[in-house]
Amino acid sequence: MLLLRLVVLFALVVCAVACKREAEKFIPDGEGDGSVWVVDGPNGGRLYLCGTIHILREKDYPLAPAYEAAYASSNKLVLELPPGATSGPELAGRMSQLGLYSADTSLEANVGRETWEAVKKWTEKRELEVSSMNRYRPWFMALLMTNLEYASLGAKAEMGVDTYFEKRAKEDGKPAEGLETAEFQIQLFASLSDKQQRELLEQTLAEISHVAEEYEKIVAAWKHGDLAALEEMMTRESERYPDLNELFVTARNLAWMGRLEQMLKNGERVMVLTGTLHFISDTGLVELMRKRGHRVRHYREVTDF
Repeated sequence: MLLLRLVVLFALVVCAVACKREAEKFIPDGEGDGSVWVVDGPNGGRLYLCGTIHILREKDYPLAPAYEAAYASSNKLVLELPPGATSGPELAGRMSQLGLYSADTSLEANVGRETWEAVKKWTEKRELEVSSMNRYRPWFMALLMTNLEYASLGAKAEMGVDTYFEKRAKEDGKPAEGLETAEFQIQLFASLSDKQQRELLEQTLAEISHVAEEYEKIVAAWKHGDLAALEEMMTRESERYPDLNELFVTARNLAWMGRLEQMLKNGERVMVLTGTLHFISDTGLVELMRKRGHRVRHYREVTDF
């Protein structure tokens, strides 16, 4: 379920079709310790690495106290995308531009018969127009399917952790910036080879019936900062699709490190909000920071917050 996890932990794709930019304020005394790690650097610099879930349900709130503590203790927010990057019609238009085939070909013509029949069956179940779906490239179809399946569970982008704190920062006048651009994230999908796109769609079709069960496991592990559980869920997928894991996770972590370390060196106190997927394994942000000599502790271990 690589794609299913990416949608939960990936900033852009949940806003591909439509995303209301609304978030209510919830009291910060939720269940668990949260997925928050504190990284100390020279000159008083400190990063609050806050693992997020990009789509949540109302019942998943309130957030663990660690998130509110990190927000209160930071002078700036750093998100995967700059504030407002997913709020306008340009994003949906750009994804549609790259996600649709030209008039001379179709999804049916670019996937196997079994895959196309499965797409038609799912489309009919969701009462969508099959002919419209036939214009979508495999990566876009896979994202659409996954988004709609999560929506059926009540999981919404406007309830996501990133959206919540982005809105808070705007209201409070706290500076915020992004690590990437929306165009960069779109291109991650649009640049996939035909084979990789077919794999994403085939895998999504095969696993779509388990979305509810998988989502509950991810949210539970996230609430308790259980990176081992998240890593176990991801390991089998990264082994089957190492090139996708490298593209979507590892390469991006490494690209972010220089900028994050510079914030530490500058003595900044920053709340960093990225998908929790970016924290797991020895190439996750938590271990990369440790390997580079920084002191890293989970929120529960910190007394000088």
